[in-house]
Amino acid sequence: MRAAVLRKTSAAFPEVMIEDVEVDKPRSREVLVRTAATGVCHSDLHYIKGDSVMAMPAVLGHEGAGIVEAVGDQVTYVKPGDHVIVCISAFCGHCERCLSGHPHRCVNRFELYRSPDDTPRLTWHGGERLSQHAGISTFAEQMLVHENSLVKIREDMPLDRAALIGCAVTTGLGAVFHTAAVEPGSTVAVFGAGGIGLSVIQGARIAGARMVIAVDVLEHKLATAKQFGATHVVDASSRDAVQAIRDMTGGGVDYSFEAIGLKQTYLQAFDSITVDGTATIIGLMPVGEKLEVEGRMFLRGRFQGSMMGSNRFRIDMPRYIDFYMQGRLNLDDMVTRRAPLDGVNEAFRAMEAGEVVRTVLTFD
Repeated sequence: MRAAVLRKTSAAFPEVMIEDVEVDKPRSREVLVRTAATGVCHSDLHYIKGDSVMAMPAVLGHEGAGIVEAVGDQVTYVKPGDHVIVCISAFCGHCERCLSGHPHRCVNRFELYRSPDDTPRLTWHGGERLSQHAGISTFAEQMLVHENSLVKIREDMPLDRAALIGCAVTTGLGAVFHTAAVEPGSTVAVFGAGGIGLSVIQGARIAGARMVIAVDVLEHKLATAKQFGATHVVDASSRDAVQAIRDMTGGGVDYSFEAIGLKQTYLQAFDSITVDGTATIIGLMPVGEKLEVEGRMFLRGRFQGSMMGSNRFRIDMPRYIDFYMQGRLNLDDMVTRRAPLDGVNEAFRAMEAGEVVRTVLTFD
């Protein structure tokens, strides 16, 4: 099969190469999925640039949907022909975190991957191991995953839009619904109007927030934020974002969300909340980067992180699909461009330049 392989990381933005790759047959509890579509997410760019670390060479991609082609022994959840979304929040189902209703915090998820001593799922050049991003690797024509890495979905859901639910949408909506538990009538500020930020904005709208303030430095992104449900916008390239939010709200918002991954915006999100407000951090900072917050700030508000929207993805994703099918969740306009797998490098360039909400790579 064809796959996008990253040979090494570099801050100089090395190209991801399209290569011929071998995929193993599914073993016990493994599922082979034909990839229909995958979103190009900023998290993948972190690995390309070395801001996040994984073994190389690797096949990246983690936001995808497809159709089951084959299943291994003991697979009971899906069968060939089923439509599925893959998710990085693989869960073992028996650890304390899973059993207490927090499968996104599973402590045993690596037991769902093949061990380093085992035959790898992906190889090239006559058997050389390829790392599999999050046990998934969606930048390939096929995905070999554990069955607890996927959710079965309704077949009338377009797979190019279903792919977005695999990461950006679940991360953003879940941060609103689960992590922060935004209340109806509350005020919300969202730092960053990319794919995750727009999902947060939509989640805040669905949750009934009365004021949703989008903060960004690009005018066209702020215009898009209004289209997705922002009631107010702040151009942080020309205004003090924190002061603008305080002026709009009379002292700060009830909930703020950081969806960029910058130290500056982490602190701005915390500074923009009102007394007893909650700042939720979603964006991923580079490995090793530190954050310093004045201790007394924790006496007036709450500072928390959200990993993949605190999801229960087998419950959440079908619900988000229903929101879309009912016209309550806008996924169509999140897909700015579609491209074949060969367009992956251009997709990364356009994303970093702020030209797109999401490029979706599709497989014929």
